[in-house]
Amino acid sequence: MYDVIIVGSGPAGISASLYLKRANNNILVIGNDNSRLCLAHKIENYYGFPDGISGKELYNNGIEQARNLGIEVLFEEVLGVKYEDKFVVKTTNNEYNSKYVIIATGSSNNKPNIKNLANFEGKGISYCAICDGFFFRNKAISLVGNSNYVISECSDLINLSDNINIFTNGEETSKEVLDYVKEHPNIRVFNEKIVEVTGDDHLEGIVLENGDNIPTDGLFIANGIASTSNLAIKLGIILNNNFIKVDSNYETNVKGCFAIGDSIGGLLQISKSVSDGACCATYINKLLKEKE
Repeated sequence: MYDVIIVGSGPAGISASLYLKRANNNILVIGNDNSRLCLAHKIENYYGFPDGISGKELYNNGIEQARNLGIEVLFEEVLGVKYEDKFVVKTTNNEYNSKYVIIATGSSNNKPNIKNLANFEGKGISYCAICDGFFFRNKAISLVGNSNYVISECSDLINLSDNINIFTNGEETSKEVLDYVKEHPNIRVFNEKIVEVTGDDHLEGIVLENGDNIPTDGLFIANGIASTSNLAIKLGIILNNNFIKVDSNYETNVKGCFAIGDSIGGLLQISKSVSDGACCATYINKLLKEKE
């Protein structure tokens, strides 16, 4: 049992981990080694680097600093977070338990570009299989995705319907999905790109680039890896324009679950993310000390 699990290994998450570890807490950081920070060619507006620094170097420096302090940093894909008298963070490799969780996964960016998608959100379009799957029992269920995350979502739906389709949305079927479908031969896989979704009051069909219209009652978005909003929805966290809503202590409406950095919006800058991490960790340190 960890004191705190931090989901996200960018500036916000690492900053929080440093403050928590220095207070002698048991910390786990889980990242996916795919931070958007690494895409920045050169950063020239962050304190202490007069000649600038590449995003990748700054990111790697943060990981090294955390590990030098004895912080456990793992690179695993997080599939979801749930609460069962403790927080349980599920990855592709394992499950980890903690007293508190900090979401520091950055801004959500895994929504596919599909015409009319927003028009059917809540009317057939869903971002959480475990939340909404029951409403589509014995109906035609579709998912869009091509990674471990779509498999995880599909596993929560497989017992609800015999009519399930996975759409890779223009990508060649991944090995993970191929292996999963071999175990569940009733699932059909479509590789064509999705052009639009159609219907009247509710979702009724998925139009592919080749002109085919595949009837469906529900479409679950599981594109890429689980995003900030995906993790939040599964926990029942309140969102505001796809950003997590927090109070002045960075705590969400789910007690014990915090969010920092780009995941909560505001100024999407490294300096703000580092500050969020420090402030949030200082508050959690206080909570942990009160429990001793």
